[in-house]
Amino acid sequence: MIRGLKETRVAAILLYQPHHQGNMAFTGKYEFEGDENYDDFVRKIGLPSDKIEMGRNCKIVTEVVQNGDDFTWTQHFPGGHTATNKFTIGKEADMETMGGRKFKATIKMEDGKLIAEFPNYRHTSEISGGKLVEVATAAGVVYKRISKKIA
Repeated sequence: MIRGLKETRVAAILLYQPHHQGNMAFTGKYEFEGDENYDDFVRKIGLPSDKIEMGRNCKIVTEVVQNGDDFTWTQHFPGGHTATNKFTIGKEADMETMGGRKFKATIKMEDGKLIAEFPNYRHTSEISGGKLVEVATAAGVVYKRISKKIA
């Protein structure tokens, strides 16, 4: 009977943990490797042409620190510009788009993917094959950015 009780407690503890708790899969530093549909996507979300040109084939380094449900997501751009979003899964946070627009959002996690509803596009991030894969969709245009892990 004691053995069964112990197993039940362990199972209850495991079931109680959020599905992403302890999964630090996102933590790391990732360097831009390639993308698809950049021009179509950034035009669709209304980025000005100077920012479009600046972002084309930009060797962005994305640094992610995950501590349970808490994330710090920093993008380092050539020339020293840095943008950081801090958020907790399921809680509203102040965010900034790739175009610099500030807004509030609640980031969700579903099936190992982070999902954010930005003002004019939907953004998902996941780790696949050791790479950071980001997909953004706006008005039927799908942009995909892949970054390789460097640290």
